[in-house]
Amino acid sequence: MSGAFFRVDKFVVPAAAREEFLVNVMMTHKLLEAQDGFIDHKVLEQVAGPGEFNFVTIAQWESADVVERVRAAVAAAHKAANFDPQEMFARLGIRADMASYKPVAA
Repeated sequence: MSGAFFRVDKFVVPAAAREEFLVNVMMTHKLLEAQDGFIDHKVLEQVAGPGEFNFVTIAQWESADVVERVRAAVAAAHKAANFDPQEMFARLGIRADMASYKPVAA
């Protein structure tokens, strides 16, 4: 699959979990930046509105073709750092909605 591709992850992060969550998000985004096919990423924190997700991360890739390779590289780096995102989510009460997206053709 060619064309721009986005990973959009939305999180409900309790206030007490904010600092640990952000440290790990920034660590993961540093890994993403080093991957071939990386274009850009944003970490957004909700400042207003009724939405339930108070953090959103958006990573943009050259194409969907790079996603499996990047996922494997990130998983290997997390394992090497003895970091388990699912354990952290469960321990800190973080809920996540993670998905991949492509632009809608005009």
